[in-house]
Amino acid sequence: MSAQTPATETESGELFIPDLCRMRAVLTMIIATELMVLLFALVQATDQWLAWDYLGLASLLAQWIVLTSAALICALRQILARLTAPLATTAVLALVLADITLFTLVAQWLIAGASPIFLPDWQELGRNLLIGGVITLGLLRNFYIQHQWQLQKQAELRARVAALQARIQPHFLFNSMNTIASLIATDPQKAEDVVLDLSELFRASLRSADDHLIPLKREIELCHQYLRIESLRLGNRLQVQWDLDPDAEQQPLPPLTLQPLLENAIYHGIQPLKGGGTLSIRTETTRDWVYVLIHNPLPAADSTRHQGHRIALENIRARLATVYAEPAILKTSQQGTQFTVTLRLPRELEENPTP
Repeated sequence: MSAQTPATETESGELFIPDLCRMRAVLTMIIATELMVLLFALVQATDQWLAWDYLGLASLLAQWIVLTSAALICALRQILARLTAPLATTAVLALVLADITLFTLVAQWLIAGASPIFLPDWQELGRNLLIGGVITLGLLRNFYIQHQWQLQKQAELRARVAALQARIQPHFLFNSMNTIASLIATDPQKAEDVVLDLSELFRASLRSADDHLIPLKREIELCHQYLRIESLRLGNRLQVQWDLDPDAEQQPLPPLTLQPLLENAIYHGIQPLKGGGTLSIRTETTRDWVYVLIHNPLPAADSTRHQGHRIALENIRARLATVYAEPAILKTSQQGTQFTVTLRLPRELEENPTP
């Protein structure tokens, strides 16, 4: 760990120590601690397979130390995040050693009958401190390496996504230019509106490779602008149904997450159909998740066109992986000639999302 590298001076802006307050992390710590104590109990046993008395007492002590240390690290997480990596490591190590000292002395005092005259077993305390210190340093080193690996992985994803997402697909630009050219002579006002909508989409496209998020409401507005352009080209062949949950409006997400999905739905589904079809967009919320569902028809006998969905889908999955700590899911399903894209985002409200 470099002394000049702050714990939060990374692209993610996060402390290299994972959030130990999460339920999964707590469960993992409990199981790992119990397995470690079980191993020590096996070593301590002499005339039997397992030292049961040692297992019970050591489990109680170890679990109290691990859980209280984790709680203290969680409570001090924001302070630790302001420190350099070596200082954060030193602070966490000192905190854990102090916790071990406190609980070891309390345990010795209770085993001695809570006598007012109490002589600590310094050898046992020193042994516990040595074991705890070695394990803590090993875990912190592992957390740091995992964090650096994750940052490198996210940087690679951002570079790949930037190369793919810094433009709107050429066929859409070509069709839009044709639409504008046809409207200039017949309806100059509509042609101007198309140019303005197209400029907004390009502005969003140029911002889509950075780390800024926008509220879902703004993304929906971009989708409206895109669909207005496509409606001028396809006319009555394109019908759009919206079913939007107001509670999902402030959900932050990367710019141009939905527009490529709508573009695929039109290009691979509705456009090849002689009579066109209906594009349906629905949002809904639960306590922990925000869902976006996009439905579109597919040509009944077309088995090759809809393979074109894959590039956009993989692109969006890569972008979501760089943004959300919790798993965001993008999946597809097909029932007969109806194609559905489901986007699930971890629900979070951002007070001041990028407009």
